[in-house]
Amino acid sequence: MKGLVLKIISISLLVSGSALLIYSSYLLITINMNEEKALSKAQTVISELEEKNQLHSPASQYSFNPGDIIGILQISKLNKEMPIIEGTDESELERGVGHYSTTKLPNQQDRIFLAGHRDTVFKKMGTLQNGDKLTIKMKAGTHTYEIYETLIVKETDLSVLKSTAPQEVLTLSTCYPFEYLSSTTERYIINARRIE
Repeated sequence: MKGLVLKIISISLLVSGSALLIYSSYLLITINMNEEKALSKAQTVISELEEKNQLHSPASQYSFNPGDIIGILQISKLNKEMPIIEGTDESELERGVGHYSTTKLPNQQDRIFLAGHRDTVFKKMGTLQNGDKLTIKMKAGTHTYEIYETLIVKETDLSVLKSTAPQEVLTLSTCYPFEYLSSTTERYIINARRIE
């Protein structure tokens, strides 16, 4: 009888573990597909504007709603392009890099704050170093930034959102440590200065 109970428990655990693995794989595939769709749409918008020579519109014309695809973040060292989505709710972060709506955007001489998941868009973010370049492509043109600082902060530390005016600083944020599979209380921050 005891052997039968152990066998049933073992089978239940195996089935539960397999179901969790399948579900996790499904979520990652869905997130990657959503990111690819958003990136394709962003690339199309930028290409059309380039063809019409309509890039470089004034920063004052920025007007986005949550969920809008607003641009592309390029990280050349990682050979990666990611769509930038307005907002940082889960629905936005499942499609790309989220722009924290209370912060600014390129050409507004202040902090630009972008957040992303460590296991999707910001995978390998820990390999970036001072001097590496980050590029934002938007309707207002192409803007390049150089990393000058990386730090780890508590998730409750809101100083990473403070104004940097009149200096334009691009801040990237993701959960830390990178290896954890559950939620964490720390954030990995990258700060980069505009170099154009």
